[in-house]
Amino acid sequence: MKVLVLGGDGFCGWPTSLHLSDLGHDVTIVDNLSRREIDLELEVESLTPIRPMGERLRAWKELSGNDIGFVNLDLAEEYDRFEALLKEYEPDAVVHFGEQRAAPYSMRSTAAKRYTVDNNVRGTHNVLAAIVASGRDIALVHLGTMGVYGYGWSGSAPIPEGYLTVKVPTPDGDLNREILHPANPGSVYHMTKTLDQLLFAFYVKNDQLRVTDLHQGIVWGTQTPQTALDERLINRFDYDGDYGTVLNRFLMQAAIGHPLTVHGTGGQTRAFIHIRDTVRCIQIALENPPAVGDQVKVFNQVTETYRVRELAEMISSMTGVEVAYLPNPRQEAAENELNVSRDNFLELGLNPTKLSEGLLEESRDIAVKYRDRADTTKIIARSTWRKGMEVSPDLVKE
Repeated sequence: MKVLVLGGDGFCGWPTSLHLSDLGHDVTIVDNLSRREIDLELEVESLTPIRPMGERLRAWKELSGNDIGFVNLDLAEEYDRFEALLKEYEPDAVVHFGEQRAAPYSMRSTAAKRYTVDNNVRGTHNVLAAIVASGRDIALVHLGTMGVYGYGWSGSAPIPEGYLTVKVPTPDGDLNREILHPANPGSVYHMTKTLDQLLFAFYVKNDQLRVTDLHQGIVWGTQTPQTALDERLINRFDYDGDYGTVLNRFLMQAAIGHPLTVHGTGGQTRAFIHIRDTVRCIQIALENPPAVGDQVKVFNQVTETYRVRELAEMISSMTGVEVAYLPNPRQEAAENELNVSRDNFLELGLNPTKLSEGLLEESRDIAVKYRDRADTTKIIARSTWRKGMEVSPDLVKE
């Protein structure tokens, strides 16, 4: 299969590109390297040393014998080039990671909010419009987020996979209708993913595109079998307050003896998935695309749910590092439940990786190995959802 991986230089995109190439697919990465530019803006680097793209690709060729192509292209700004690429490369599928992925970053400033909307929404629409213009039958797999559902869903009924059956009262009696699950985004980033949903629904209905939308939980871990082959292939390990995912942040903090930073009560329940399962889910989605005429196929791409304080207590008990409770910079409930339906991937053969299966130690070892690269001034989350919620850097010793 010929596959374009949009955003293939990123935390999920890079290991996915290697995984698909290792399976024998013809892979080309499309990326404008904006995540590296944001590192410069935030003045913080991945805890793991990330090599230049050319060196990464040469190392993969050396170790695997496989070529991965690369095109430096901005999806939001260079529509004509992307349309031409589709016509020239003639992919069977497009995997779309090419969006600004951090909720805190999307809320840090007016400029960041505008950039997130401009980049994510324009980029996704350009991808859809270009697929139509190419005239090719291309399956699109998009990485969405569980955050489109929000965290207000309660009760024993699990969040369904994308769609909800509702009863509509009419003078002639109730009608059953299936609708997209009501969106409840909690940040500008999550809002862009809800807008993606509507774009997909329209283009599937109007142009019979084939789209799979993966509502993914928080990714933890760093390595896949492919990225672990050589340090030149190593994946990102973000630990800063904008891009670091919560479990990886805790592991890094423990590695340097920094208190584990829990914002608010820690009662926020979140969905989690290991990076190894992320790449496997992309493979499964590519191998099981919707047919022409089908509605958007939606999978909840999660394996476990935990409260944030449960994770902090788990890491604290493993390492002896104390837990520090800080003001929450987000606009969210102090406590929430999260019951998620995830039957589709299980039925298609996903064998979920659990926190209890030893990979916490692998991630902890990565954090320990590269702890000297940590900048402790970047640990505290300071991007706030509204004015007056600023977190003082003096609340935790650094």
